Amino acid sequence: MHATVQHLAACRPRLEIRSRALQAIRGFFIERGFLEVETPVRLRTPAMELHIDAEPAGSGFLRTSPELHMKRLLAAGYPRIFQVGPCFRRGEFGRIHNPEYTMLEWYRAGADYSDMLVDAKALVAFTVRTVLGDTRLTYQGTPIETEPIWERFTVAEAFIRFAGWDPTAEFDPDRFDADLVEKVEPGLPRHCPVILADYPAARAALARRKPGDERVAERWELYAGGMELANAFTELVDPVEQRARFDACAAERGALGMDVYPLDEAFLAALENGMPPSGGVALGLDRLVMLLADCRSLDEVLPFRGEACTGTAPNAPRREDEP
Repeated sequence: MHATVQHLAACRPRLEIRSRALQAIRGFFIERGFLEVETPVRLRTPAMELHIDAEPAGSGFLRTSPELHMKRLLAAGYPRIFQVGPCFRRGEFGRIHNPEYTMLEWYRAGADYSDMLVDAKALVAFTVRTVLGDTRLTYQGTPIETEPIWERFTVAEAFIRFAGWDPTAEFDPDRFDADLVEKVEPGLPRHCPVILADYPAARAALARRKPGDERVAERWELYAGGMELANAFTELVDPVEQRARFDACAAERGALGMDVYPLDEAFLAALENGMPPSGGVALGLDRLVMLLADCRSLDEVLPFRGEACTGTAPNAPRREDEP
C-alpha cells in the first residue's frame, strides 16, 4: 500500500524532529573529537548472533549492524568514531520493530561500558534539550526526566525483583527470554531512563566478561518510555575467545535450524593484530524519534514504512511481545 499525500503531510512534524535530532547528534560527537565514518551496507557475511537473522542481498547480506567494520577501524588506530546509517534484520516487524531501521553507533578506544554510559547520558540529555528545549519530555502520558539521574538495575537485581529468580546464577535461555519481555521490561520505571546492566554471558556474544564474575558480561541496555533504545558493551578483544563464541553460536543456530553464516575472518584477523580495549554503543534512531515525537508506533515516524521492500510484507504478523 502506497503512502497517501495526507499521511506524508501528517508525518512532516515528526520528520522535522528527526532532522533536528540528527543535527544535534552529529554536533555532539564532532564537538567531542569523534570522526564520522561510513562502512559497507552489503557484506560478505554478517555478525554471528543467535537471535538476529540477516537479509540476503545478491551474493551477500545486508548488514544487521556496522559493528564489525567499525571495530576494524578501532584496531587500525581510530580512537573515536561514530556512524548513522541503515541496518536490516530479516523478519522483524511490529510496533517498535522494522526490518529496515536507522542505527547510531559509536566507539571509543580505551573505554569500557561505564565510560560509554557517561557518553549516553550526555547524548540523550543534549539531544532532548536541543530538539525540545528542555531535558523533560512526555511520552504516552508519562513525564520523563532525562537528567541528571537514571535508574540502574543489574540483570540479577531486576529478575529477582520482577521475575523471582536470578538468571546469572543458573541461566535458562527460554525462561530468560520470556521473563525479560513479559515480566522485567514491563516492571521497569517509566519516569526516567533506566539501565539494565551485567547480562548473563550467554546473552552478550561480543562483550567482555566481567572481571571477578565470569558468569556475566559487561553489557548494558537503555530503556526509556518502556522501549529499549540502546545496547552497549565493553568490547571483547580476545581473538581466541571471540572465535570460540562465534563457533558456539554457529552450532546453536544450526541445531535450531537457523541459517549459519561464515565467520568474518577479516574481523578476527583485526583482533589478532591487536584491538585496543574499547567500548561501544548502538542506539536505535527511529525509536529515539518516537520518544521525542511522543509516537506509539514506528508507523508514525517512518512515512514510507509500508512501501519498503525488506523481505517482510507490510501486513506481516506483529511480534508477540508487542501489543
